[in-house]
Amino acid sequence: MPEVEISIGGRSFDVACQEGEEQYLRSAAKMLDTEAQVLAQQVGRIPEARMLLMAGLMLADKTAGLEDKLREMEDRAAGYASELRALKDAPPPEPERIEVPVVPTEVTETLQEVAARAEALARDIEEKAG
Repeated sequence: MPEVEISIGGRSFDVACQEGEEQYLRSAAKMLDTEAQVLAQQVGRIPEARMLLMAGLMLADKTAGLEDKLREMEDRAAGYASELRALKDAPPPEPERIEVPVVPTEVTETLQEVAARAEALARDIEEKAG
């Protein structure tokens, strides 16, 4: 079982841990040391046991706050998931009917005849003018 030397609040400790857990221990010790440093700045020198207790309580308070936020986010995510399931289970909306006006064939043919007459008249006028 490996032993790791950690520093908390300016004091060194030798702590044993499971093989492969050394990095986790160092990370946890760093968080505890950060809280201990805050205590040392605010209070000054305090007994080792009290420093570790207070730093641990400060971390526990932060952890509790984060757990509350996590639960809140999980509840919101569950709500979104149930809304999504309801949307997936809902029948598709009815297709919207759109009517497109159609020009009758007789009108199109009549317009073509009028255009042809207008072009013929324009040609006649150009020939007489030219």
